[in-house]
Amino acid sequence: MNTENKETKIVLVTGGSRGIGKSIALNAAARGLDVILTYNNNVDHATAVVDAINRNGGKAVALQLDSSKTNTFNDFATRIAQVIKKDWNRESFDYLVNNAGIAQRALIKDTTEEIFDELVNTNFKGVFFLTQKLIPLINDGGQIINISSGLARFAFPGVAVYGALKSATEGLTRYFAKEYAARKIRVNSVAPGAIDTEFGGGKGDDSHRDQIASMTALGRLGLADDVGAFVASILSEDSRFVNAQRIEVSGGMFI
Repeated sequence: MNTENKETKIVLVTGGSRGIGKSIALNAAARGLDVILTYNNNVDHATAVVDAINRNGGKAVALQLDSSKTNTFNDFATRIAQVIKKDWNRESFDYLVNNAGIAQRALIKDTTEEIFDELVNTNFKGVFFLTQKLIPLINDGGQIINISSGLARFAFPGVAVYGALKSATEGLTRYFAKEYAARKIRVNSVAPGAIDTEFGGGKGDDSHRDQIASMTALGRLGLADDVGAFVASILSEDSRFVNAQRIEVSGGMFI
């Protein structure tokens, strides 16, 4: 595909209706990118993000996607191709942010096979096969960002499978970067630390939140915008020589 595309860049953000994904979508739009975001089951949240972007002079659309259902990915890729043709008169987009995921709140002894499979299907299998299906639609010279987690590097009780899968995603990042290097598609992972969202566990009581904040050099929990603004900042040619990397956005946890 043509790398000399002077049109507005398009980013696809999975799980872009709330939390970090919402922040990535809004910050990307603020930097002049057009946005396609996915949501699982809350169309109202997704519509609110789309409306905010369009109201501020950007361009955004939302599509439903359950990232655990790999058997729907062929149809989803077809829908993406149709949307970018209809709304942008283009055959391809530029950036993919694999953000959609589910959290774990179970000790190893309490983790059932059902919990395990649900985590694998969304947080790893879904990332692999969705990227596989969409990468033919990504422009040469584009970029893929996989949202990982600080839990890939440090361990807390209750998130063993989730943390292990994020480690696996970081490994997968390097393999995608290697196999698609000929197309100059860069693939990196961004690992948030303790973020003050419901997903990140930041909505606990004050003592719990203060304890986590004390583990961070900057002395506070992160905000969704700390991650969203960073991801948006590297969705450009400014990061043109950054590839196959794990970049932690944690305020300096455990240093």
